[in-house]
Amino acid sequence: MTITLITGANKGLGFETARQLVAAGHTVYTAARNSGNAERAAKDLGARPLVLDVTDEDSVRAAAAHITDQHGRLDVLVNNAGINGGGPKPLGQCTGADMAAVLDTNVVGIVRMLHAFLPLLQRSSNGVVVNVGSGLGSFARVHDSERAESRVPNLLAYPVSKAAVSMLTVQYARAYPDLRINVVDPGPTATDLNRHRGSQTVEEGAAPIVQAATLTAQGPTGTFLDNDGVSPW
Repeated sequence: MTITLITGANKGLGFETARQLVAAGHTVYTAARNSGNAERAAKDLGARPLVLDVTDEDSVRAAAAHITDQHGRLDVLVNNAGINGGGPKPLGQCTGADMAAVLDTNVVGIVRMLHAFLPLLQRSSNGVVVNVGSGLGSFARVHDSERAESRVPNLLAYPVSKAAVSMLTVQYARAYPDLRINVVDPGPTATDLNRHRGSQTVEEGAAPIVQAATLTAQGPTGTFLDNDGVSPW
Protein backbone atom coordinates (compact mmCIF):
# COMPACT_ATOMS: atom_id res chain seq x y z
CA MET A 1 0.00 0.00 0.00
CA THR A 2 1.53 3.31 -1.15
CA ILE A 3 0.63 6.23 1.14
CA THR A 4 0.44 9.49 -0.81
CA LEU A 5 -0.29 13.05 0.29
CA ILE A 6 -1.17 15.79 -2.22
CA THR A 7 -1.45 19.42 -1.16
CA GLY A 8 -4.01 21.62 -2.89
CA ALA A 9 -5.83 18.46 -3.96
CA ASN A 10 -9.38 19.77 -3.98
CA LYS A 11 -9.28 21.07 -7.57
CA GLY A 12 -7.24 21.42 -10.75
CA LEU A 13 -3.97 19.56 -11.10
CA GLY A 14 -4.00 18.37 -7.50
CA PHE A 15 -7.44 16.80 -7.86
CA GLU A 16 -6.58 15.14 -11.17
CA THR A 17 -3.26 13.87 -9.83
CA ALA A 18 -5.12 12.37 -6.88
CA ARG A 19 -7.64 10.74 -9.24
CA GLN A 20 -4.92 9.11 -11.31
CA LEU A 21 -2.97 7.91 -8.28
CA VAL A 22 -6.07 6.46 -6.62
CA ALA A 23 -6.67 4.58 -9.87
CA ALA A 24 -3.08 3.32 -9.68
CA GLY A 25 -3.77 1.84 -6.25
CA HIS A 26 -2.35 4.52 -3.96
CA THR A 27 -3.96 5.41 -0.65
CA VAL A 28 -4.26 9.15 -1.28
CA TYR A 29 -4.79 11.97 1.20
CA THR A 30 -6.46 14.95 -0.47
CA ALA A 31 -5.14 17.90 1.51
CA ALA A 32 -6.93 21.24 1.41
CA ARG A 33 -7.09 24.32 3.60
CA ASN A 34 -10.61 23.67 4.86
CA SER A 35 -12.38 20.49 5.83
CA GLY A 36 -15.26 20.95 3.37
CA ASN A 37 -12.99 21.02 0.34
CA ALA A 38 -10.81 18.18 1.61
CA GLU A 39 -13.80 15.96 2.37
CA ARG A 40 -15.57 16.74 -0.89
CA ALA A 41 -12.50 15.83 -2.94
CA ALA A 42 -11.90 12.67 -0.93
CA LYS A 43 -15.51 11.54 -1.33
CA ASP A 44 -15.45 12.14 -5.10
CA LEU A 45 -12.17 10.26 -5.52
CA GLY A 46 -12.33 7.45 -3.00
CA ALA A 47 -9.47 9.10 -1.11
CA ARG A 48 -8.96 10.31 2.47
CA PRO A 49 -9.42 13.95 3.52
CA LEU A 50 -6.76 15.96 5.33
CA VAL A 51 -7.01 19.58 6.47
CA LEU A 52 -3.67 21.23 5.73
CA ASP A 53 -2.66 24.85 5.10
CA VAL A 54 0.96 25.03 3.92
CA THR A 55 1.25 28.61 5.23
CA ASP A 56 0.38 27.53 8.80
CA GLU A 57 3.08 25.74 10.83
CA ASP A 58 0.56 24.30 13.29
CA SER A 59 -1.59 22.95 10.46
CA VAL A 60 1.38 21.27 8.80
CA ARG A 61 2.57 19.74 12.08
CA ALA A 62 -0.94 18.45 12.84
CA ALA A 63 -1.15 16.83 9.40
CA ALA A 64 2.21 15.14 9.91
CA ALA A 65 1.09 13.88 13.31
CA HIS A 66 -2.07 12.44 11.74
CA ILE A 67 -0.13 10.55 9.06
CA THR A 68 2.28 9.32 11.72
CA ASP A 69 -0.56 8.00 13.85
CA GLN A 70 -2.30 6.36 10.90
CA HIS A 71 0.64 4.85 9.01
CA GLY A 72 3.98 5.67 10.61
CA ARG A 73 5.40 6.62 7.22
CA LEU A 74 4.73 8.53 4.01
CA ASP A 75 5.69 7.14 0.61
CA VAL A 76 4.85 10.00 -1.75
CA LEU A 77 4.51 13.72 -1.12
CA VAL A 78 3.22 15.92 -3.95
CA ASN A 79 3.75 19.61 -3.14
CA ASN A 80 1.11 21.02 -5.47
CA ALA A 81 -0.45 23.87 -3.47
CA GLY A 82 0.34 27.24 -5.03
CA ILE A 83 -0.97 30.71 -5.79
CA ASN A 84 -0.28 33.15 -8.61
CA GLY A 85 -0.45 36.34 -6.56
CA GLY A 86 -3.74 37.59 -8.00
CA GLY A 87 -2.77 37.84 -11.66
CA PRO A 88 -0.26 39.86 -13.68
CA LYS A 89 0.88 43.29 -12.56
CA PRO A 90 3.36 45.65 -14.16
CA LEU A 91 6.68 44.92 -12.47
CA GLY A 92 6.91 48.45 -11.12
CA GLN A 93 3.64 47.95 -9.25
CA CYS A 94 4.65 44.68 -7.59
CA THR A 95 5.21 45.29 -3.88
CA GLY A 96 7.21 43.43 -1.29
CA ALA A 97 3.94 42.23 0.22
CA ASP A 98 2.86 40.81 -3.15
CA MET A 99 6.12 38.90 -3.43
CA ALA A 100 6.10 37.72 0.19
CA ALA A 101 2.59 36.27 -0.11
CA VAL A 102 3.47 34.18 -3.16
CA LEU A 103 6.81 33.01 -1.78
CA ASP A 104 5.20 32.07 1.54
CA THR A 105 2.86 29.63 -0.19
CA ASN A 106 4.86 28.45 -3.20
CA VAL A 107 8.33 28.20 -1.66
CA VAL A 108 8.27 28.48 2.13
CA GLY A 109 5.22 26.22 2.12
CA ILE A 110 7.31 23.45 0.57
CA VAL A 111 10.01 23.97 3.20
CA ARG A 112 7.38 23.66 5.94
CA MET A 113 6.09 20.46 4.38
CA LEU A 114 9.51 18.89 3.99
CA HIS A 115 10.58 19.86 7.49
CA ALA A 116 7.52 18.10 8.89
CA PHE A 117 7.34 15.10 6.55
CA LEU A 118 10.96 14.18 5.80
CA PRO A 119 11.15 11.86 8.84
CA LEU A 120 8.07 10.01 7.54
CA LEU A 121 9.41 9.86 3.98
CA GLN A 122 12.68 8.41 5.26
CA ARG A 123 10.73 5.56 6.86
CA SER A 124 9.42 4.56 3.44
CA SER A 125 11.18 1.91 1.39
CA ASN A 126 10.81 4.23 -1.63
CA GLY A 127 10.28 7.82 -0.52
CA VAL A 128 9.30 10.21 -3.33
CA VAL A 129 8.77 13.97 -3.38
CA VAL A 130 7.26 15.82 -6.34
CA ASN A 131 7.43 19.61 -6.31
CA VAL A 132 5.11 21.11 -8.89
CA GLY A 133 7.05 23.79 -10.76
CA SER A 134 6.61 25.68 -14.02
CA GLY A 135 8.41 26.37 -17.25
CA LEU A 136 7.91 30.06 -16.39
CA GLY A 137 10.58 29.54 -13.72
CA SER A 138 13.07 28.09 -16.21
CA PHE A 139 15.93 30.32 -17.39
CA ALA A 140 16.41 28.21 -20.54
CA ARG A 141 12.76 28.35 -21.56
CA VAL A 142 12.17 32.03 -20.89
CA HIS A 143 15.21 32.84 -23.06
CA ASP A 144 14.23 30.44 -25.87
CA SER A 145 12.28 32.39 -28.51
CA GLU A 146 10.71 29.16 -29.77
CA ARG A 147 9.17 28.39 -26.37
CA ALA A 148 5.79 29.74 -25.27
CA GLU A 149 7.33 30.80 -21.95
CA SER A 150 9.39 33.46 -23.75
CA ARG A 151 6.22 35.11 -25.04
CA VAL A 152 4.46 35.45 -21.69
CA PRO A 153 4.36 39.09 -20.51
CA ASN A 154 6.90 39.96 -17.84
CA LEU A 155 5.77 38.64 -14.48
CA LEU A 156 7.55 38.72 -11.15
CA ALA A 157 6.24 36.85 -8.11
CA TYR A 158 5.00 33.61 -9.70
CA PRO A 159 7.98 32.89 -12.03
CA VAL A 160 10.45 33.87 -9.29
CA SER A 161 8.74 31.48 -6.88
CA LYS A 162 8.91 28.62 -9.37
CA ALA A 163 12.59 29.30 -10.11
CA ALA A 164 13.17 29.07 -6.36
CA VAL A 165 11.28 25.76 -6.23
CA SER A 166 13.72 24.31 -8.75
CA MET A 167 16.80 25.21 -6.71
CA LEU A 168 15.08 24.15 -3.50
CA THR A 169 14.49 20.76 -5.14
CA VAL A 170 18.14 20.40 -6.08
CA GLN A 171 19.33 21.19 -2.58
CA TYR A 172 16.98 18.73 -0.89
CA ALA A 173 17.84 16.04 -3.45
CA ARG A 174 21.54 16.46 -2.69
CA ALA A 175 20.93 16.32 1.05
CA TYR A 176 18.67 13.25 0.88
CA PRO A 177 20.06 10.97 -1.85
CA ASP A 178 17.98 8.00 -0.71
CA LEU A 179 14.78 9.83 -1.68
CA ARG A 180 13.59 10.69 -5.20
CA ILE A 181 13.01 14.46 -5.11
CA ASN A 182 12.16 16.18 -8.39
CA VAL A 183 10.44 19.27 -9.73
CA VAL A 184 7.83 18.79 -12.46
CA ASP A 185 6.56 21.25 -15.06
CA PRO A 186 2.99 20.18 -15.91
CA GLY A 187 2.93 22.54 -18.90
CA PRO A 188 0.31 25.19 -19.80
CA THR A 189 -2.67 23.50 -18.19
CA ALA A 190 -6.13 25.08 -18.03
CA THR A 191 -6.91 25.58 -14.31
CA ASP A 192 -8.24 28.25 -11.98
CA LEU A 193 -4.65 29.43 -11.48
CA ASN A 194 -4.51 30.81 -15.06
CA ARG A 195 -8.25 31.42 -15.47
CA HIS A 196 -8.43 28.31 -17.65
CA ARG A 197 -6.29 29.86 -20.37
CA GLY A 198 -3.88 26.93 -20.66
CA SER A 199 -3.78 24.82 -23.80
CA GLN A 200 -3.64 21.46 -21.99
CA THR A 201 -6.29 19.52 -20.11
CA VAL A 202 -5.77 18.66 -16.45
CA GLU A 203 -5.36 15.03 -17.52
CA GLU A 204 -2.41 16.02 -19.70
CA GLY A 205 -0.94 18.32 -17.07
CA ALA A 206 -1.17 15.74 -14.31
CA ALA A 207 0.53 13.01 -16.37
CA PRO A 208 4.17 14.05 -15.66
CA ILE A 209 3.33 14.65 -11.99
CA VAL A 210 1.95 11.12 -11.73
CA GLN A 211 4.98 9.73 -13.56
CA ALA A 212 7.31 11.44 -11.09
CA ALA A 213 5.17 10.28 -8.15
CA THR A 214 5.57 6.65 -9.24
CA LEU A 215 9.34 6.63 -9.69
CA THR A 216 11.28 3.71 -8.29
CA ALA A 217 14.48 3.98 -6.27
CA GLN A 218 16.39 3.76 -9.56
CA GLY A 219 14.69 6.86 -10.96
CA PRO A 220 16.22 10.32 -11.31
CA THR A 221 16.45 12.81 -8.47
CA GLY A 222 17.18 16.52 -8.34
CA THR A 223 15.93 16.98 -11.91
CA PHE A 224 13.50 19.22 -13.79
CA LEU A 225 10.91 16.95 -15.45
CA ASP A 226 8.11 17.46 -17.95
CA ASN A 227 6.09 15.29 -20.32
CA ASP A 228 9.23 14.60 -22.36
CA GLY A 229 11.31 13.50 -19.37
CA VAL A 230 14.35 15.29 -17.92
CA SER A 231 14.55 18.84 -19.26
CA PRO A 232 17.28 21.51 -19.01
CA TRP A 233 16.49 24.24 -16.52
